[in-house]
Amino acid sequence: MISIRDGTSGASMSRVLSRMFVAACVLAGFTALANEENIGGSNGDPVARRSAASRSLVLAQKVEHLDRLAREPMVVELRDGTLFVAGYGGRRDTEEKIPDLWRSRDHGSSWERVDVGRNADGAIGDSDVDLAVGADDVLYYVAMSYDRVKNEGTGMAVGVSRDAGATWKWNVLSRTRFDDRPWIGVAPDGTAHLIWNDGAGIRYWISGDRGASWTERPRIHDRGGSSHLAMGPRGEIAVRITPASASGNTFHAGVDLIAVSLDGGKTWSKRPAPGERDWSTGDEKGTPRWVEPIAWDEDGALYSLWGSGRGIWLARSANDGESWTQWHVVDIGEVSYFPYLAARRHGELAATWSSGDGDALKVHVATIRVGDGKAEPEVVEAPPFHADVWARDHPGVPMHRATAGEYVPAMFLRGGGLGVVTTIQNDPERSENLARDRAGLPRMPHDAKQPPGRLGFAWWKFLEQ
Repeated sequence: MISIRDGTSGASMSRVLSRMFVAACVLAGFTALANEENIGGSNGDPVARRSAASRSLVLAQKVEHLDRLAREPMVVELRDGTLFVAGYGGRRDTEEKIPDLWRSRDHGSSWERVDVGRNADGAIGDSDVDLAVGADDVLYYVAMSYDRVKNEGTGMAVGVSRDAGATWKWNVLSRTRFDDRPWIGVAPDGTAHLIWNDGAGIRYWISGDRGASWTERPRIHDRGGSSHLAMGPRGEIAVRITPASASGNTFHAGVDLIAVSLDGGKTWSKRPAPGERDWSTGDEKGTPRWVEPIAWDEDGALYSLWGSGRGIWLARSANDGESWTQWHVVDIGEVSYFPYLAARRHGELAATWSSGDGDALKVHVATIRVGDGKAEPEVVEAPPFHADVWARDHPGVPMHRATAGEYVPAMFLRGGGLGVVTTIQNDPERSENLARDRAGLPRMPHDAKQPPGRLGFAWWKFLEQ
């Protein structure tokens, strides 16, 4: 398990990506050859058979909002087009751990902070976040708390707003050591489903009264980490369970599952995830992994997306995870990792991922259309780009490009197009002091002569033409 981080997150292990690319590419190549017979599609030129040459994905809008740091952001949209972005890492001016949230009422052109409350109200969190919105525009915000000295989670809180973020009601659901990586979703009947892990499996809570109260259900699984959650069009629930949990403090080898419930979370069927993956607890082996995204389209097909040393793989199940068809949808000669996935309609997907290391580190955004049967999906990718994210591994060394988390969120917009959010983390002084904190050294004094750092997030809108 390797994560390109600057040491401020409680969501995963802090690892170095260098020196593992060659091994990962070789392993992924052998894996692909071993599974050739199970892959749909022809063996022709990968670019020709996967790209929709008649279409392109172009950038229509980019807005940078410089404010507080927003690591591992999440984005949702209300029915009237109001956007919300959550992220963490920016509260340095108060001893309270208050989750950050921003709102745009003009489709991303401008952003404002949202007051979600104080610690005394239950608004507690300074690490991993997730957002969800119901069909009735009820907005849910789950936030994790983290101890950066001990490198472990300390609690989980969830807030709900029924008036577009104007007021909030919060519930602190847990103050358990190792609480980690929450996900929340809302079923068509309005029931909210919330999961996270704590090193001893997948915890599971629901709310049937629009977030007023929460009830804990039995654990979905007693081992593994909460890698992702997806809600289906008829109330189906899918949970991705992977080996690493508890912010990287626990690793359950062999746990690589997708759990599916068709009865509102009362019972679960657990089956192996499609494809082959290299999982490792070491610093120098394997493809970087944490979030392994899943999504349901409007017809009830379930999708899984994952990275490898040779690009990106996609699988689809038409029978709730019992069997899968898989494709090597992006074939490139470098490690691809930290994917994210969204779905709508019949086989319409949006995907993001990162590739490369150092100066070659880039963000990828694509739409994918999956037809019936085993026909190769059509992939339309925007030109890859650099996010303005930098980190420093040790005091005094140059900063390097980083990911600021394990995914880049994407969503289909109601008015058309694809919305994406990336972190802006480019503050040399902050980066130096974080490196000094990790090394146990005193912080450098603030230098007023230096230009201010850049912290916040960028909103991107892409259109397919």
